[in-house]
Amino acid sequence: MDPYEFLRLSPNPDGSLTRNYLFPSVPPVDKPLSDPNKPQLALSKDIPLNPTKNTFIRIFLPSNQPPSTKLPVILYFHGGGFVLYSVASLPFHQSCCAMASNFPALILSVEYRLAPEHRLPAAYDDAMDSLAWVRDQAINGDDPWLKEYGDLSKFFLMGSSAGGNIVYHAALRALEADLSSIRIKGLIMNVPYFGGVNRTESEIRMKDDKIVPMPANDLLWSLALPKDADRDHEYCNPIVAGSNNDGKIGRLPMCYVKIYGGDPLSDKQKEFSKMLESLGVHVVTCFDPDGYHAVELFDPRKAKAFYAEVKEFISTASPATNSSM
Repeated sequence: MDPYEFLRLSPNPDGSLTRNYLFPSVPPVDKPLSDPNKPQLALSKDIPLNPTKNTFIRIFLPSNQPPSTKLPVILYFHGGGFVLYSVASLPFHQSCCAMASNFPALILSVEYRLAPEHRLPAAYDDAMDSLAWVRDQAINGDDPWLKEYGDLSKFFLMGSSAGGNIVYHAALRALEADLSSIRIKGLIMNVPYFGGVNRTESEIRMKDDKIVPMPANDLLWSLALPKDADRDHEYCNPIVAGSNNDGKIGRLPMCYVKIYGGDPLSDKQKEFSKMLESLGVHVVTCFDPDGYHAVELFDPRKAKAFYAEVKEFISTASPATNSSM
C-alpha cells in the first residue's frame, strides 16, 4: 500500500504536505441554534493562543448550563499522528461537544502545530503554551466562560492517540514548569500513540489494520519525529525513556489509559501502562477487547462507554469540593 495515498497526503517539494481531508472543518458556534430539531450539545468559541504560531484554543461549554454551576476544566489534544487534523475537524469538534455535555466539563481543545512542517517537540511546546494560558486565567482570568463556569481545582489533561502522547510529555514538562496557580488532577490518555523500533506482537498481527496499518504508522512517525531520529526516541518510545527516568515519571498525577484489543498499538499501550505503575503512578487501565483505534469517534455505543469511564475517573481523581476559581 502507498501510505501517502492511504492518509490522503501529497508531499510538496519544500517538504510540506497537502492534506486532502476526508472530514470537513467546522466553525465554532457560540450562540444557541434556533432550530429545535438540531440538538446542540455545547456552545463553542475560538480563543487565540500564540498568534505567531497560528495556534488557538476552541472552548466547548455544555448547552443549558445552569448559572453558578462550576465544571471541571479539561485541556484536550486531538489525534492524527501529529500530522493530521485540527480542533475544527468534524469528528473532533463533535466529540468535544459530546464530552462537554456528557461529563459535563469545560473542554479546551488545543490547535497545535502539525508535522512535518513543525516536527516534535513543536506540539509539546504548544501544549505548554496552552498550560501557561490556563495558569494565567487562574491568576487573572478574563475569559467569561472559564471565569463563570470553570473550576480549576478540577483540572485535567486529556488526549486521544497522538493527543494522548502529548498529554504524557506535557505532564512531564509541567512538573518543572511554573504552574503554581493550577494543579493537574489527572491525565486522561485514550489509545495513546506510542511505538518503538522493535515491533510488538499486536503491530505484526494487525499490520493491515483499517485505521493504523503498519506502513501508515511508520510514515507518520518518520514525519513527526526529529530528523534522523528512530522510533526508540523518547518522544515515541516511553519504555526506553522510562528506563532512564530520573524519578519524574513517578511524580505524575493519577492516570487513565484506554486500550482496545483491536488496536495494533495495544501492546505498546499495555507496556506503557505497566511502566507507569511500576514507577509508582496510580493508573486506571480500561481494556476493551472489542474495539479499534479511535473507535469512539465512529461508534456511539463505544463512545457512551468511554464517556462513562472518563466521568468516573474525573470523579475519583477530584472528589467533590466547594472550591471554585
